[in-house]
Amino acid sequence: MRSARLGFAAGFVLALVAAGAAMDDTASPQTPSWVTPLPVAKISVKSGKPAKLELRFKVADGYHINSNQPGSELLIPTKLQLNPPTDIGVGSITYPKGHDLTLAIAPDQPLNVYSGGFTITAKVSAMRTASPGKYKVHGQLKYQACNDRSCFPPKLAPVDFEVQVLKRTSASGTAHNPAQSPHAHN
Repeated sequence: MRSARLGFAAGFVLALVAAGAAMDDTASPQTPSWVTPLPVAKISVKSGKPAKLELRFKVADGYHINSNQPGSELLIPTKLQLNPPTDIGVGSITYPKGHDLTLAIAPDQPLNVYSGGFTITAKVSAMRTASPGKYKVHGQLKYQACNDRSCFPPKLAPVDFEVQVLKRTSASGTAHNPAQSPHAHN
């Protein structure tokens, strides 16, 4: 019974992808973008003190995208890839929980999806060798968009933001000064 359900699910997913591929012309400059990255709030970091980054996205009305854990290995999960410069570190990427969506074509196979707005978070840090200043981070969000009738080939949404590295301070919160001699010189 399980293999029959898995076979049905595989057929269902392949039919959705095939239908979407037939409808989508990836070579066309008019190919719609179903996910829009929203502006990123200013992020500042000091060496040794990571900051929380929030990347917000908006899915077009009438569409959904597979979540990071869509519920089947046959579905393409949403995945964020960031490529920071050498002195900037990005880690602990956290995806939101999606919501279950059941389609009439497969009522016993709920899909876990994102629709409307969603936020992915990560930790951003500066290496001890990072000089104060602005650093540009580039990346992309890989996703597969669907509507209630078909799924479309995976797409990439560009992600870009700046990280401001602040001047390092000592543990006391003041700028580092060299050690002072304990002897008074007159």
